[in-house]
Amino acid sequence: MPERAHILRDFQPTRRFFVGIDSDGCAMDAMDIKHQECFTPAYLKYFDLQAASTLVRETALFVNLHSTTRGQNRWVALARLFELLRQRPGVLERGVVIPDGVELQRFLDSGCPRSDRGIAVFAAAHPSEEIERCIAWGKGVNELIAWMVHGCAPFPGVREALVAMQDDVDCMTVSATPMEALEREWHEHDLARYMRVIAGQEMGSKAEHVRWAAKGKYADDHIMLIGDAPGDRDSAYSEGVLFYPILPGREAESWHRFRDEALPRFLAGTYRGEYMDSLVAEYETLLPERPSWATI
Repeated sequence: MPERAHILRDFQPTRRFFVGIDSDGCAMDAMDIKHQECFTPAYLKYFDLQAASTLVRETALFVNLHSTTRGQNRWVALARLFELLRQRPGVLERGVVIPDGVELQRFLDSGCPRSDRGIAVFAAAHPSEEIERCIAWGKGVNELIAWMVHGCAPFPGVREALVAMQDDVDCMTVSATPMEALEREWHEHDLARYMRVIAGQEMGSKAEHVRWAAKGKYADDHIMLIGDAPGDRDSAYSEGVLFYPILPGREAESWHRFRDEALPRFLAGTYRGEYMDSLVAEYETLLPERPSWATI
């Protein structure tokens, strides 16, 4: 069990309802800037992809923001990027050499945590040039984020939704972002006051956050996870609890709809079923599995 997971296991309800809220790309408008200005330039630099920069950028943003792999773990997304780039004739025609991803996949299959520390442990036991380049890329991303990402505000409607929940709902941040960044961002915008716990990657996965903090302490239909990525949906479904999708590109609309429409249904016990299914179906149409260039 993660070192700080006891905070979640010890968590006790003070309200009848529980809502876990993802941070980047869901409550905080920090996801696009991280991928557009940090992850993507680092792909170009650390894997020598400059000669196909336009196509690499398009592919990277598809993987990380605009497809069913939105919000995936960075190392899983890196493997998917390599796979798609190797399939793009325009990239290969420019003479760009794409890593074959064999050693990266070995790491993903190794059982080591899919984190900076986990890949370092794997590299110590299985050194290779590819893994060293992946580690250098990961460090480069972290440096760019520390340099670039500051002052990212919550989406319009987030604060109002949190205020609307206070009388009936125990709210908790449920995120794969490191705790240091979460604490800084939620306190910076005076949103931490509305959260019972701020849970990040050091406390486990999002599904584990929900399981340890809420399952068995609230009725399943009194537990909801709000998120913007398919992984958030899957975490909610794996625990048998409710999911409310924040639509990528329509975040403000989604938060206003939550406060005015979905929250009253949640509290009245009429959220699950046709209403939730319609919201999830709408969400899923926005994130295709295959890129447009593969379907032309």
